[in-house]
Amino acid sequence: MSYCNAIENMAEDKKALHKAYHDKLYGFPIHDDNELFCRLVLEINQAGLSWETILKKETTFRSAYHNFDIEKVAAYTEGDRERLLADPGIIRNRLKVNAAIENAKTILQLQNEYGSFEKWLEHHHPKSKEEWVKLFKKVFKFTGGEIVNEFLMSIGYLQGAHSPGCKIYQDVIKTKPMWLQTS
Repeated sequence: MSYCNAIENMAEDKKALHKAYHDKLYGFPIHDDNELFCRLVLEINQAGLSWETILKKETTFRSAYHNFDIEKVAAYTEGDRERLLADPGIIRNRLKVNAAIENAKTILQLQNEYGSFEKWLEHHHPKSKEEWVKLFKKVFKFTGGEIVNEFLMSIGYLQGAHSPGCKIYQDVIKTKPMWLQTS
């Protein structure tokens, strides 16, 4: 869902939180694998909840998941799982916690094979939303259609993060590599 029109109609107390994400992060390419992993984990955790809930908890997510260091998360033990499930600063859902850990392990494998998570994404671009969803469901845990769609829109691989009339739209286009400009 594009926040372009929705933000302007939000109450002032909510607007600042959403506007910061919308104006600086949403739809902009990410070139750091740990940050790509972060966005994937946050999108997975948003399932069934509001994005506002996730934005409010981002700092505590970063702390709980060692700033989304893929190698550290992939090495989490049962004790780490229990620590996460007891942490009120994140979403304490066993399936989502397990998905973060297992997806970190998967990303390590992709890094070994492709050089990086970003290069794995590039290797598979372009795809339709349906093709991406099928691929993600095959490769990752807890990745349904909406999660995959939002993840890929949020990192610039699928269109829809910003409407062409949005003042941030051109900023996003300028940051995309030429091969990603039509996405």
